[in-house]
Amino acid sequence: MSALNGLFLACLGYVAFLFVIAFVAERAARRGRGRWVSAPVVYTLSLSIYCTAWTFYGAVGSAARTGFEYLTIYLGPSLVMIGWWWILRKLVRIGRAQRITSIADLISSRYGKSNTLGVLVTLLAVVGTTPYIALQLQSVTLSFEVFGLQGSLRSGADPHRFTAFWVAAGLALFTVLFGTRNLDANERHYGIVMAIAVEAVVKLTALLSLGIFVVWGLGGGPSAMLDRIDASALGAWNVSGGRWAGLMFLSAAAFLCLPRMFQVLVVEAPSETHLRTASWAFPLYVMLMSLFVLPIAVMGLELLPPGSNPDLFVLTLPLSQGAEGLAVLSFLGGFSSATSMVIVAALALATMVSNHIVMPLWLRIQGGGAAISGDVRDVLLTARRLSVAGVLALGYGYYALSGGGTALASIGLVSFVGVSQVLPAMLAGLFWRGATRTGALAGLSVGFALWLYTLFLPSLGPSAVSPAILAEGPFGLGWLRPQALFGIAGLDPLLHAVFWSLALNAACVFVFSALSFPRPLERLQGAQFVNAAPATAHRWTGGLAQSEDLLIMAQRILGATDALALFRAEARRQGGRTDLPEPTPDFLQTLERELGGSVGAATAHAMVSQIVGATQISVQDLMAVADESAQLMEYSARLEQQSTELTRTARQLREANDKLTRLSVQKDAFLSQVSHELRTPMTSIRAFSEILRDGDVPAEQRHRYASIIHSEAFRLTRLLDDLLDLSVLEHGKVSLNLQPVRLDEVIDRALASAGAGEGGGIAIRRDPATEEVTLVTDADRLAQVFINLTANAGKYCEAEAPELTIRVSHGEGRVLVDFIDNGAGLEREVRAVIFEKFTRISEQKASGAGLGLAISRQIMTRLGGGIDYLAGEPGTAFRVSLPEVAIEDIAAQ
Repeated sequence: MSALNGLFLACLGYVAFLFVIAFVAERAARRGRGRWVSAPVVYTLSLSIYCTAWTFYGAVGSAARTGFEYLTIYLGPSLVMIGWWWILRKLVRIGRAQRITSIADLISSRYGKSNTLGVLVTLLAVVGTTPYIALQLQSVTLSFEVFGLQGSLRSGADPHRFTAFWVAAGLALFTVLFGTRNLDANERHYGIVMAIAVEAVVKLTALLSLGIFVVWGLGGGPSAMLDRIDASALGAWNVSGGRWAGLMFLSAAAFLCLPRMFQVLVVEAPSETHLRTASWAFPLYVMLMSLFVLPIAVMGLELLPPGSNPDLFVLTLPLSQGAEGLAVLSFLGGFSSATSMVIVAALALATMVSNHIVMPLWLRIQGGGAAISGDVRDVLLTARRLSVAGVLALGYGYYALSGGGTALASIGLVSFVGVSQVLPAMLAGLFWRGATRTGALAGLSVGFALWLYTLFLPSLGPSAVSPAILAEGPFGLGWLRPQALFGIAGLDPLLHAVFWSLALNAACVFVFSALSFPRPLERLQGAQFVNAAPATAHRWTGGLAQSEDLLIMAQRILGATDALALFRAEARRQGGRTDLPEPTPDFLQTLERELGGSVGAATAHAMVSQIVGATQISVQDLMAVADESAQLMEYSARLEQQSTELTRTARQLREANDKLTRLSVQKDAFLSQVSHELRTPMTSIRAFSEILRDGDVPAEQRHRYASIIHSEAFRLTRLLDDLLDLSVLEHGKVSLNLQPVRLDEVIDRALASAGAGEGGGIAIRRDPATEEVTLVTDADRLAQVFINLTANAGKYCEAEAPELTIRVSHGEGRVLVDFIDNGAGLEREVRAVIFEKFTRISEQKASGAGLGLAISRQIMTRLGGGIDYLAGEPGTAFRVSLPEVAIEDIAAQ
């Protein structure tokens, strides 16, 4: 008895240690110093809640009974984590965007925020998790029995229900203290998560320590242990392919659907990036947990008396060898496995019960609707605390009713099949937009009923289902026997229940969804879930909503401080001068999502609907009105989108037509100008050449006439050179002479050729220090561009004191040279065609064919750069960009 008292003291000390860990984590998070509690390793360790007393105790028992079959409970979840980007990433993304609080909230939100579905999933989760909680209580009770009654280690020993009761009460107290302190279920429970992470380390350390003791202390080392395994009956690879595949699928499905796993996977996930670490770290963790399971089972069967309970080998084996300290450590590991599961499962189920059952019922009972005054936070917190106690009471009731004599692994599999009934509706909602509320309801109802009939009730024993019904079926109908439906006998009872419940469940989801039509809100939510886009799921209209009524409702759920902060922030964002914002659709959407973090999406939607509608109507009527509104909003959005697209297309067509018109005018002007440019010098050349040929012209006149002929010929040559140059550049036949050149030298050369600067018609402003850049380019072609820009500035700048600023800068691996004058700039319609051929800025001052900028753009394109009009400057501005080359690259030229 003294050993039992010491064990109680060890448990109390361990629980106190967890209290301290949880308290420190909560306090650090509240003070903004909790980055370490959100680390990926903490998130990964929290996933170890999957490894409950079933995997700590029951895995050894399963190995002793069926050999390697225990590995299936690890392989299924590991495959899910390895393929995290397919399902888990989408779940976490949806959870953050939609403020999902539980798996019931996920299903409810996906299918049009249906509270009926939320209630059904909640009931399924509570009933399905009850055997699992009973399993944890049974494991802790049996472990106490081992230390209290070391002489009674047989499987038939009666468990101490008194011990199970106090274990359940203690776990309920811990969960209430650290799990129901905050109303917002969408917020992370840092204290509980950190406590679970610590427990994960404890149970892994305990199992590894026991394994090392068994292999090296009792088995003689790895080689000798492998020989023992080969020589034992467990070493034979007797694997049933169908059962293995079924158990792997079942464990993978339960990993996604268990309320406690959804809580840590989705609700407690800081971000989806944490899944990257967990995708390899979690499989590594479960591999270490399973590493010594088979050696412990083999040594237990070899050293312990025949008939010893294999579920307790992790305790009875070290005790039989006198290693009491190791046995206590193993006990704490199993205690951690059981308590962490119960805490999170109770927390998740309590949130579901309060949000989907208690709160809707409370709204129905209250006659004033959502806008009446009063604080509802106490109601919700009390409901969650009572739900925690109720869930643990149900687990204790199942434990007491079933007698606690069933193998731990068998009890766990019963829960796995139950919670897996959510999987068809979940997968259909994530990947099929055509899935409907009717299909989900039908599938869940059929699957739930078949699970109850074929597996859950038979697991309770003769007190729930008489042996006559199991053997002959109800009313003598043999084809309705619970474990041989439709006359198909001979199947493993577990696989029989898995096959019929999930197969008919999935079939009903598909068939009823195909036969029904989703409501508008379902279609909108379906698009958000399937596309996994973090956008709003429903667009509110202001309706008759009053900001005062919304504030009263928000204060009841969020509290006065948080509600006022939310409303003031929205008022500031809207630019108002009061604390009450306008009830715009965006604000109503934000408010609904904030409330959803506390009471669930379906209840929050109904409460906001009551305020917006300003009527006392039922939730079903409110949802019908919301559907109608959503239908109109959806059609309006489509029409608005089509109208926007047509307007944009029409604008683009008008702009293209205007540009073509301007180009046509420019073309006609070009032809006229070219004709003029050709005819005028040719006429002068012809006239003066005839005078020189026919008349006796004095020497002075002859020199003047010859000079005119020379200048006109040069003018013709320049025009023809421009046309030929543009043609060569456009067809890519130009040869470039690329070599390292100094930018300042090219600018000096261009200014001298254009006659600008000192003595020129336009003043030049430069910063020589910025121009000391070496480029690899064609100096002649680049100078041609600079000459054209400088000449244009001197020709077209209308300022009284014309100035041209040349500015050199760097950006994104390019050298930028800006030419900015102090003129009036260009009109918007001119900018659109300034680089087109034949375009001239001003007909009054035009003296060329309008090819200069077109040629400049072609040159810069060939040099790997560009030239553009620079908007936003006070005058006319052009930017020339050139690729910047590193010094070492220039040296290698």
